[in-house]
Amino acid sequence: MSVVITNRCINCGACEWECPNMAIFPGDPHPVVAQDLCTECYGFFGESQCIVVCPVDAILVIPETTETLERRFVRTNPNAKIQDHWIWRRIGRLR
Repeated sequence: MSVVITNRCINCGACEWECPNMAIFPGDPHPVVAQDLCTECYGFFGESQCIVVCPVDAILVIPETTETLERRFVRTNPNAKIQDHWIWRRIGRLR
């Protein structure tokens, strides 16, 4: 599990639009995250963009290993090159 949207969500939709993996979908009572698609933005950005844009801090990270996130990124984005992986090393998530 990578990110979870909590009940604090106000359904503004910012997280859905920002997700590079298209892993966030409308739901009831708030959007839901497809865990098999979420990479915490690993491979695209140095931090989870849904968290950055959320105006009410309604998104939590349930950390996974970078190895898991990288495997998921490669599986869901087979033709993409991993970007910004150096920052994950800085925050101690890469070995």
